[in-house]
Amino acid sequence: MKLSHVRLLTNNFDDTFRFYSGAMGFKATWGAVGETYAHFGVPCGGELALFDRRTMAAAVGAGQLPARGPAQDGFMLIFEVPSVDQAYKDISAKGVKFLTPPTNHKEWGIRTAYLRDPEGNLIELMSELPKTEWDPALQKEAQANEKK
Repeated sequence: MKLSHVRLLTNNFDDTFRFYSGAMGFKATWGAVGETYAHFGVPCGGELALFDRRTMAAAVGAGQLPARGPAQDGFMLIFEVPSVDQAYKDISAKGVKFLTPPTNHKEWGIRTAYLRDPEGNLIELMSELPKTEWDPALQKEAQANEKK
């Protein structure tokens, strides 16, 4: 079995389409503003799709259920970028507000910045830190995994 792509179900298709095509710079390979489905190629690999939430709910017989309730995030989209700082600068320049500035997580071995799309989906931009900057416990764990 192979994961084909991730499809986000959206209440506001047009704003979400503009976010991924404009702010994130993804190229639409199918669909456009004013439609109900779009497919994007992600620049460094992979694919992301958008689909109107109401249409999908009707297709699976869930149209009568609430679209969303209060809860912590159930998933996150993670995009690896060459430079978190440059991506933060580029996306911020397009008017997008971030939840956090670029931050090193030595215990995870990565640098991240977090934001949300117009639907509220959590997004992590990340790049790996040089292994010399990793927390010593993570370095030790990585060495043990390399021996497996």
